[in-house]
Amino acid sequence: MDKIIIGQVVNVVGLKGELKVYHYSDYRERFEELTKVFLEDTPYEINSVRYVKGTVILKLQGIDDRSQAEKHKGKNIYIDKEGLRALPEDTYYIFDLIGLSVVEENGRFLGTVSNVIQSSAQDLFEVERENLNKFLIPAVDEFILNIDMESKTVTVRLIEGLLEI
Repeated sequence: MDKIIIGQVVNVVGLKGELKVYHYSDYRERFEELTKVFLEDTPYEINSVRYVKGTVILKLQGIDDRSQAEKHKGKNIYIDKEGLRALPEDTYYIFDLIGLSVVEENGRFLGTVSNVIQSSAQDLFEVERENLNKFLIPAVDEFILNIDMESKTVTVRLIEGLLEI
């Protein structure tokens, strides 16, 4: 079973065992669609979900007081890969992009996608070169020309002077 990380317990709330969760999704309401999550490797049924500002507050079955909840601070929250939502066409999960080959439009190999950094302006593809140096490419149509999941390649147009070759 493949698991996908969707958040991290950052604190506890109140006395009844609620967990304050920093979510990694751009759709926090996703937690309302779930019936169970994993805290690391342990499955838990979701009893309730609510929101406080930008965070998710989860009440999980079997975590019934503050001292039990405290034991989970810092743990990652996962779901089964089968539980992922279907995405619109030309939209990808970050884990699908990691490891794709990055090539210029002329076919020259540049490296592999090692991370996708999410920011308020736009996402950035972090590309690791064979010499282990890394560079960033804004994930916008001007620079990301094509993502081909079949051939596992990302075709890009570089900004002039970005790479010294």
